[in-house]
Amino acid sequence: MNNTKDLLITSFALFSLFFGAGNLLLPPLLGYNAGEDWFWVTLGFVITAVAIPIIGIYAHAKLQGTLYDFGKKVSPLFSLVYCILIYVIAVAIPSPRTAAATHEIAIHPNFGTSPLLTSSIYFALVLVFALNRSKILDVIGKYLTPFIVLILLLVIGIGLFNAQMDISNSSFDTPIVDGILEGYQTFDAIAAVVVGAVIIISINIKSNQSFEYKKDLIKKSGVIAGLGLFVIYAGLIAVGAFYGSEIELNSGLSNDVQRADLLIGISSKALGSFGYSILSVLIALACFTTAVGIVTGAADYFKGLLHNSQTVYIITAVLASVFGVIVGQLDFNDIIVIALPVLLFIYPITIVLIILNAMPDKYTSSLVFKVVVLLTFLFSITDVLGFLSPSDTLSTIVDYIPFAKHSLGWVLPACIGLILTNLKTQKS
Repeated sequence: MNNTKDLLITSFALFSLFFGAGNLLLPPLLGYNAGEDWFWVTLGFVITAVAIPIIGIYAHAKLQGTLYDFGKKVSPLFSLVYCILIYVIAVAIPSPRTAAATHEIAIHPNFGTSPLLTSSIYFALVLVFALNRSKILDVIGKYLTPFIVLILLLVIGIGLFNAQMDISNSSFDTPIVDGILEGYQTFDAIAAVVVGAVIIISINIKSNQSFEYKKDLIKKSGVIAGLGLFVIYAGLIAVGAFYGSEIELNSGLSNDVQRADLLIGISSKALGSFGYSILSVLIALACFTTAVGIVTGAADYFKGLLHNSQTVYIITAVLASVFGVIVGQLDFNDIIVIALPVLLFIYPITIVLIILNAMPDKYTSSLVFKVVVLLTFLFSITDVLGFLSPSDTLSTIVDYIPFAKHSLGWVLPACIGLILTNLKTQKS
C-alpha cells in the first residue's frame, strides 16, 4: 500500500475501534444538561475522551510493544496483573455494553427480539471478525468507518442547521469537571491501551516496514483519529445543547433511556422519519467495531502471553464472545452502574501510565513510575470507597485532599510525586 492509503485506512480503523456505544450516547445528554455551558463541558470531556487516548496512541507508537510494556517499569508482576485486569474489565464491561446498546436502541424497538437472541447473533459476528485477524484493519478502515463517519456528520450537520439555538440553563456547578468525569464513561483511555496494541499487531501482520515508519504512521493516525473524535464529540454535545428547548426528557427515567430518547429525538428532528432507521444502523456499526477491537485485543494479549499460541487466541476470542453474550443481556444503565467503581480505580492508573510512557525517557525512570503509580493508587481509594460506601469519616478525609470532592484527588499527588522524584534522581 502507498503511504497515504496506509495512513487513511489506519486512521479510520483507529477512529472506529474507539467509537462505540458510550461515545455516541453520552455526549448529547451531556450537552442537553450543560445548556449554555456546553463549550466548557466539551473542554472537560475532550481531556479524558480525546487528549488522553491520543497520548496513549502516541505512547504505543513510541513503544511498539504490547500493553505489558506500559507497566513493566513499575514491575513485571504489576504489569502482568494490570494487563489481566484491563482485558478482563474490557471484556466484562465495555464489550457487552455495546451489545446492550445495540439491542435497546437499534434492534428491540424494530424487531421486538430478546436480549439473548440479539447478543448471541452480535457476538457470533464479532467472533467471525476476530478469527479473521489479518483482515480486520482493512475491513473496518476501508468499509465500516467511512459509513459511520458519514452518518454521524449527516446527523450533526443537519441537526445544527435545523436547531432553534434556544439554549437552556446549565444543570452543572462545575461543567469542566463534569465533562472530565463523563469522559471516563467512554472508556477511551482504556480503549487507547487496548486498541493501540491491536493496531500495532495489525500493521505488523500487513507490513515489514521499519520501526520509524510504523512510529510515524501510528502517530499521524492517532492525530487524525483524535481530530475526528473531537469534531464528533463537540458536534454531538452542541446538538444536545441546542435542542434543549425542543425535546422534553422525562427526568424520572434512567440515564440510559434519557440518552437513547434524546438521540432518537434529535435524529428524528434532523432527518425526519428516516432518522430513526439511520440512527439504528449507526449505533449497530459503531458498537460492533468497538466490540471487535476489544475481543481481538484480549485474544492478541493472551496469545502473546502464552508462547504465541494460536489455540490460546481462538479460546480467548470464544470465551470473550460467550461472556459478552451473557453480560450483554443486562440493561445498558446497569452495566454503567457496575462500571463506575471499576473506572474510578483503574482509570487514574491508566491515565498516569499513558502520560509517563509518552514522556521522554530521561524523566521517567523506574523509580518515577513506581512512585507516581503508587500515589495514584493510594489517592484513588477514597474515590472508590466514596462511591461504594459513603461515610462521615471518609468525607472528613476527602475535605483535606485537593480535588477529591470531584473524584480527582489523585491528580495533585501524582504530579508532586513526578516532580519530586525527578528532582531527586536528577541530583543523584
